[in-house]
Amino acid sequence: MDLLAAGFVYLAAAVIAVPLANRLGLGSVLGYLIAGVIIGPLLGVVGQEATEVQHFAEFGVVMMLFLVGLELQPSQLWAMRYQLAGLGGLQVVLSTVTIGGVAWCFGLAWQSALALGMILALSSTAIVLQTLHEKGLMTTHGGQSAFSVLLTQDIAVIPMLALMPLLAVTGASQGHKGSQAAHGDTEASTHGQIAHLFSTLPDWLQVVVILTVIGGIILAGRILMRPLLRFIAQSGLREIFTAAALLLVIGIALLMSLVGLSPALGTFLAGVVLSDSEYRHELESDVEPFKGLLLGLFFITVGATIDVGLLMSEAATVVSIALGLLLLKGSILFALASLFGLRGANRWLFTLGLAQAGEFAFVLFAFATSSGVLDDEITRIMTLAAALTMLMTPLLFILFEKVLAPRAQPSSTGESPTIDQRESIVVAGMGRFGQIVARLLTSRGHEVTILDHDPETIEHLARIGFRVYYGDATRPDLLESAGLPSASLLIAALDDRDKQTRLVEQVANRWPHVSVLARAHDRHHVYELEKAGAHHVERETFESALHLGGEALTVLGEHPFAARKATNRFRQHDLQSLNELRAAWEEEGVSGRYIDAMRAQHGMLVQVMQSDRKDDALSRSERGWNPPPEGDATQ
Repeated sequence: MDLLAAGFVYLAAAVIAVPLANRLGLGSVLGYLIAGVIIGPLLGVVGQEATEVQHFAEFGVVMMLFLVGLELQPSQLWAMRYQLAGLGGLQVVLSTVTIGGVAWCFGLAWQSALALGMILALSSTAIVLQTLHEKGLMTTHGGQSAFSVLLTQDIAVIPMLALMPLLAVTGASQGHKGSQAAHGDTEASTHGQIAHLFSTLPDWLQVVVILTVIGGIILAGRILMRPLLRFIAQSGLREIFTAAALLLVIGIALLMSLVGLSPALGTFLAGVVLSDSEYRHELESDVEPFKGLLLGLFFITVGATIDVGLLMSEAATVVSIALGLLLLKGSILFALASLFGLRGANRWLFTLGLAQAGEFAFVLFAFATSSGVLDDEITRIMTLAAALTMLMTPLLFILFEKVLAPRAQPSSTGESPTIDQRESIVVAGMGRFGQIVARLLTSRGHEVTILDHDPETIEHLARIGFRVYYGDATRPDLLESAGLPSASLLIAALDDRDKQTRLVEQVANRWPHVSVLARAHDRHHVYELEKAGAHHVERETFESALHLGGEALTVLGEHPFAARKATNRFRQHDLQSLNELRAAWEEEGVSGRYIDAMRAQHGMLVQVMQSDRKDDALSRSERGWNPPPEGDATQ
């Protein structure tokens, strides 16, 4: 099947199956897996190329770890150190020993049993993180604990790859030669041949190279990336910024592969370094669509590569292994969850979420077979069992969400903070209007997320201390990354009139719970923004122009009190006419009827103001300025 035909088949399967799965409450991950099973084993539309596509789609996991790193600042990662080393480390060690022990009891050599334990100790980063984000469970205690274990597992892949060739056994080597060619591409594409670039160096020098690369990534992220991203942003070309984001991810993944480290781990580190950058949300928005497509493609290939013939001939064995693995890992995870203070729904989320095998199992099984650690027949059966556990994972999440979570009593203690505490206020636009609003809010102790598209503005404001991020605030994906789904207030202060209206309309339609306060250019723009869904609209120059007009009356010889009274009366009449003219504008726009109504309102204003000016006799209550209350700080 050629490239265009294959692309059409995969996209068609996703477009049809995923919306149906979501409609049935199954989630997008299970929809992708079902789509893969249909076009692969059932219909036979795709064949051996699915394995090659899977290697390419695995890059979606790399992108996902980069996005996770962008949401996790270094201080928060340091706060998770006990979960990473304790909870994650114990999970990997205990699962490896237990699964390996069971395999040894069934007659495998201890080397093969240990390799099997290491491989099956890992869980699916792609499925778990995608499902946690999709269902809004990432910020729970159970979700964060699951993430810390997944991150530890990704780090553990590095020593596993180094240890695997040392476990080679003679019996397994008999059957590995035939599969070596079949899996050679997997080895080379992931960690095999590329990692050997530095294999001839002494061990201590390899360590120096690895530490140098990691240090270079950190320094580049801190020193070089911000000026570079600012330079690219100044071009004003969105596609170039997207290209820069992809170049960053691909370049770091390639660099980590050259030194034999996990590409996902490298991009995660880069994301953490850039997590406090003002360009963070724009990077997140640009990479997110590619990550989503690649992960979806990966899930489809998992379903498409299911060996139905083997499943039918060895159904009892494969299903028993899959269920046994879920039960064995689940028991270990449940015990660790209890040990580390997870209770109620969080404990079940942690247990069911990580009980499956992971996508790295496909890579490690191929590597173990080509290295002579596992027999080819064992690899085929265990690979199929691992794929079945991944297929079952969305069903386990549904079990948790529909049955266990409503019945569980979540603990009110021991909750850790969210990975990224989104601010409840978002200010879009930091021009002359937005800056004043943001300064007022921050001076009163409110934390705000500020979005602006001018690189120089965000650079200056970041130095002052504002939390400002680069990006086009009319993009829904950027708004979602900035925290609009969990925000309580949006200050819409964009300079561009059309973009301002479009922003208000998008937020009002997608996140109706968010209160929208908007700045308008003129009277007609007020009506447009109110129609778009703004809760309160303020004309940007009205109050300042009114105040200046009052000063002009004073310069022209009127008493300050009379000038203040005139501006108050003008404000009152203008707001009244604004309400009275709204119906005419909504029906016909700026029509002849609307203009006649405006002319009549202006005539009434002139009469009122002239009448006030002729009335020189002030009432007793208006004879002078009212002094402030006693003890007021403004005296």
